[in-house]
Amino acid sequence: METRKVQVTGGSTYTVSLPKEWATDNDVSAGSVVEFYSEEDILLLSPQQENDRERGTLSIDGLDDDQLTRAVMTMYVSGFDVITFEAARVTASQRRTMREATQGLVGLEVIEETGDRVVLQDLLDSSELSVHNAITRMRLVAMTMLSDAVTALVEDDDELAHDVIERDDDVDRLWYMVSRVFRTVLRNPSAATDIGLPRETVFDYQSSARQLERIADHATKIAGTALEIGEVDEEVVAGLQDLQAAAENVPETAMDALLTDDPDEAVDLATDARAELPAIDARARGVGDVIRDLEDLQLAQSLALVVDSLSRTADYGGNIAESALQKAAPSP
Repeated sequence: METRKVQVTGGSTYTVSLPKEWATDNDVSAGSVVEFYSEEDILLLSPQQENDRERGTLSIDGLDDDQLTRAVMTMYVSGFDVITFEAARVTASQRRTMREATQGLVGLEVIEETGDRVVLQDLLDSSELSVHNAITRMRLVAMTMLSDAVTALVEDDDELAHDVIERDDDVDRLWYMVSRVFRTVLRNPSAATDIGLPRETVFDYQSSARQLERIADHATKIAGTALEIGEVDEEVVAGLQDLQAAAENVPETAMDALLTDDPDEAVDLATDARAELPAIDARARGVGDVIRDLEDLQLAQSLALVVDSLSRTADYGGNIAESALQKAAPSP
């Protein structure tokens, strides 16, 4: 860390010198324009960008299917606005994979294709993206998926189970968008100004969005189990439904805490959510005891995984509550 002494020139202008090494590394010299961003008692400085579109290029020689899909998602989440994928020859399979990958990412479109490259561009401005709306939508979809997954299991409803699995793509799409905004805000202070949220709040939202994405994944696992097994014993059904209702209440209460603007209310709600976890653990053990008495060992193993998913849902809600407490805490 370097320090500088503030000086006053002309009786009213405060001046401070820039570290030479930083200025050199960022091509700042006499006549350069820099930008300032104020965050309460912190002042951030960055060189003014002539072109605010972040561009990234990646070679995709040898990449296909899952590897190429992951490459598209990684470049998107990293915050690049224009993404160029290059290869000696871009194959038809690679083009198809990239087009399919863009369909799962908010705002990303193919804008150019040649024999040796494919260019993708994010067509949405950061100011048009609402992290608050995205996480609210994630909450609705993930929690509905969980409820429907258990319903599909206990009612042996394969159609509903398939529907739950399909909805996981919606949650993933929102999760990638929130992650992209978060990384953009970390890299570019002006992005926080554009979306109208402090960087700390964006961090809390991103952390909580991750928990919601995991809840959706467990709902998908339960739906997959529903497709594999038949009818479930009534005593087990009652236990699973009771556990699901209790587990679901934790992330719901925690999300209320995260999204409220009242710090006192946030602390109360988050504390209530955390307080429910021991009772849910006891419920999970009780349902587990009933399942272990089943004669069908394979069915018992499948249902034990469902109990684990519901228990983890409550734990993820507890993590959201922790984020809500941090968001509500006074600034040092």
